[in-house]
Amino acid sequence: MLLPRLMLSASLAGIMVLGAGLAAGQEYPNRPIRIVTSAPGGGNDFTARLIAQGLTGGSLGQPVVVDNRGGGVLPGQTVLQAPADGYTLLVAGSSFMIGHLLEESPFDPEKDFSPVCLAATTPNIVLVHPSLPVKSVKELIALAKARRGELNYATTSPGSVPTLAAELFKAMAGVNIVAVNYKGSAAITTAILSGEVQLTFADVNLQAPHVKTGKLRSLAVTSATPSALVPGLPTVAASGLPAYEAIGMTRILAPAKTPGAIMTRLNQEVVRYLNRPEVKERFLKAGSEIATSSPEELAATIRSDIAKWGKVIKDAGLKVD
Repeated sequence: MLLPRLMLSASLAGIMVLGAGLAAGQEYPNRPIRIVTSAPGGGNDFTARLIAQGLTGGSLGQPVVVDNRGGGVLPGQTVLQAPADGYTLLVAGSSFMIGHLLEESPFDPEKDFSPVCLAATTPNIVLVHPSLPVKSVKELIALAKARRGELNYATTSPGSVPTLAAELFKAMAGVNIVAVNYKGSAAITTAILSGEVQLTFADVNLQAPHVKTGKLRSLAVTSATPSALVPGLPTVAASGLPAYEAIGMTRILAPAKTPGAIMTRLNQEVVRYLNRPEVKERFLKAGSEIATSSPEELAATIRSDIAKWGKVIKDAGLKVD
């Protein structure tokens, strides 16, 4: 009789745990929610504030406030130390994951956080100086192979998305283009406009005016599919490098072990808001595209990105000075 009693006890325990989880989800939230992110003015702050604005006064029934914690690892550390109760969230860009791969952060984005949903993606465009005799990615690859080690590209830190986009391009195309480091996007713009460097992987909005005036030539966008940010511009994948993709991602995360019912509720509310037409339009004007997901889909994306970019960083020998 002992075995049946043990089985009954285990079943009752499981029901109690499930019931507690459901109760937590039903009672949540009963106080303000905090979204922690980086310094004011950047893309993460833009996303956090828009989400906070959209969720405040909605069906959650509680205020949602933004807590700016500067740059680097501070936002992640703040959320890492918070209770796993759904009242502290993190809005983080790609540097959050890349910093871990470059051993700059004290936490693991896969193990130490629970994914709520993907919020937005930001592609780059492949830009060349007009003096470079190429008008497509295929022509660029052919020229780079013919002039091996002679072409150079402008970049910033080893942990930036444009740097990784360029290194992935080099690896997949089998070309040797030389990185030239600059301190910030303004310096990069000056360098490529003057012809000091031949190409760069750049932010769409930042360089769009120079493309329109013909001072720079755009060859392709780094997203897997055509982007509404640059209508008519082909993807790198469709222009000679199948399966190529290099985009920035803005993610919403919670402390690890946040109850599943709460995660589901948060995901539903955020996704519902982000998919509104007027919200999508605001993101497009800011240079990003809404790209929502389930928690499970985001978890899979984080795993695959860690493997993908970890290999690129290792093979390219990228390190922080």
